[in-house]
Amino acid sequence: MGLVHIYCGDGKGKTSAAVGLAVRAAGCGKRVVIARFLKTDNSGEVEILKKIPEVTLIPCRKTFGFVRSMDEETKRECAAYHRELFGEAVKLAEHADLVVFDEIMAAVNYGMVPERDVLEFLENRPGRDQTDGLEIVLTGRDPSEKLIAAADYVSEICKRKHPFDRGIMARRGVEY
Repeated sequence: MGLVHIYCGDGKGKTSAAVGLAVRAAGCGKRVVIARFLKTDNSGEVEILKKIPEVTLIPCRKTFGFVRSMDEETKRECAAYHRELFGEAVKLAEHADLVVFDEIMAAVNYGMVPERDVLEFLENRPGRDQTDGLEIVLTGRDPSEKLIAAADYVSEICKRKHPFDRGIMARRGVEY
């Protein structure tokens, strides 16, 4: 049956874990959809994922910057964009074996995507009760108890030490 995975926590590697699972699934001939929330396409995995025929990567058509820097009008525009992005991924899920909602927790926690929409999708996802049903991955920090309850796997990546704490900024090809 299709199961729900959550990769959460304050450590590095949530997206990397999701991309790894996507590559594994694609390598087995499965169809993969990846939607990235509150991110740009300026990340190393984006270019390689575009080259895998089994992967449909929904492109970042518009960026808004960091939520904490947005004025209210920009937040509304950003929320409308990300609700549309979520809807696009849900439509594509009808023809997929695995869907990754990367950084969906941030989108939910910032009010960009209603949590009830995510929970409703999980509850009614295609092939939920079938042996080879749709597999779902949700990533990001601070999933709600409702999302955790809806998941079958919850893997928490805990930061013990990170170069950013010493002022070392994100490096292309390593952190993004």
